[in-house]
Amino acid sequence: MAQPMSPSAVTPITRGQMGKFYDVFVVALEKSGLPSEPTQRVLESQGGPLADECVAALRKRVEAISDMIVRHVKNIDRTLTPQQMLDATGRHQYTDMKVVASMPRDGRTEDDVFFFPLRRFASPAEVAEALKFRGLKPDPYAQAKVNIDDPDFANEHLNGCQWQDADGQHCFATFGRWCGGRHVDVYRNDHDWYYYWWVGGVRE
Repeated sequence: MAQPMSPSAVTPITRGQMGKFYDVFVVALEKSGLPSEPTQRVLESQGGPLADECVAALRKRVEAISDMIVRHVKNIDRTLTPQQMLDATGRHQYTDMKVVASMPRDGRTEDDVFFFPLRRFASPAEVAEALKFRGLKPDPYAQAKVNIDDPDFANEHLNGCQWQDADGQHCFATFGRWCGGRHVDVYRNDHDWYYYWWVGGVRE
C-alpha cells in the first residue's frame, strides 16, 4: 500500500487545480439527475462531512500514484511471439511454455509503463484491483521492453505483471536479478505476491 505523503515534502494543491476539480465536479453533478429538494437538504445539513469525504477519496487516489515510477518505451514489436519477446530480454528464463503462450500481445507500439510498489503481501486478486484502482492494465510486452531497454532497472526494482489465461487462471511474468544473474520467470500464480515487488501496467 502506498505510504501517505508528508505535507512538508510536497507542494500543496494549487488554486488552479482546485478550479479544475470544481469544473469536473460540476459536470458530474449536471449529469447526475439528482433531485433538487433532497439535495439541498443534504447540502445544508451534511455539506461539511460530504466535502471531507470527497477530499478523502481524492487523497486516497493521489497517494496511490505518488510513488510511481514511469518509463517511456518505443518500438514495442507486437509481431514477436511471446517466446521471442522473452528471448529478446537476454535473461535466463524459468518458464512454463503454456503460460508463455498465453501472454497477451495486444497494445500500443509506444507507451508509458507505470510501476508501483506493493509494500505488502498481496493476492493476485488484490494486485488486479490495485491496477484497476490506478487506471492501469497489464502489458507484458511493454514491460518486457522496459527491461530490454534498461537491463539494470530490475536490479533495484524487481518488477512483474500478471494476466489471466483463457481458463481464468492468474499468470505472471517477473523480471529480477538473483545470485548475480538476470532472469525472467513466467508461470501461473497461485500464491501471494511478495511485498518487495513493483507491479507494472499501462493506461487503460
